[in-house]
Amino acid sequence: MYPRIQIVIDEKVYLKNPESSELGKRILEGSIEMIDQIGFEQFTFKKLAENIGSTEASVYRYFENKHKLLIYLVTWYWNWIDYQIIFVTTNISDPKERLKNALDLLSKPIELDQTFTHINERSLYNIVIAESSKVYLNKEVDADNKEGLFSSYKRFVDRVAQIIIEINPRYSFPHALISTVVESVQDQNFFAEHLPSLTEVKKNETNRLKDFVTDLVFKAIEK
Repeated sequence: MYPRIQIVIDEKVYLKNPESSELGKRILEGSIEMIDQIGFEQFTFKKLAENIGSTEASVYRYFENKHKLLIYLVTWYWNWIDYQIIFVTTNISDPKERLKNALDLLSKPIELDQTFTHINERSLYNIVIAESSKVYLNKEVDADNKEGLFSSYKRFVDRVAQIIIEINPRYSFPHALISTVVESVQDQNFFAEHLPSLTEVKKNETNRLKDFVTDLVFKAIEK
């Protein structure tokens, strides 16, 4: 769908770049599959090694612990989304149209990207919905932030927030609004599948979710 790109992850997240070897790519592929299936709490490097036909020691050569692996996966996802935001907003002069395109991208179902055959983006999105809060809701959040481990997510939020500022420079909460919208999209997708009484959005009802998000954002910034 998108031109060939390379997702670059900060070296502080890993011990050895998993993209540099076939084993590293199997670690990424296998971890996404397992965390999606059994959850992060039940996931261990020992189980991963058994699943991909390697050793636990080999996995530890790539990642210090499973928390750093989760940071890697979530960072990869937001770098990938950030690139798509650039793609759907470039060469569009009207900031409102750029914002609508960005919100549409955030609301629609995840499509598999054939550029990365070892990454199942749909399963990775499930992980982002269910597990990504564990990346920063912990005692190490300030130290991790100081090291720049959340820069990909912050960069993506800032990119969309800058469009809001262009539309309405007097709006006081552009970053808060976009970070809230991202969380809301994830929550609504989760509720639609598991707790449907908490939302009017139905499972796989893309247009309704997009309408909700677009209405929420534009009513806020056009006051």
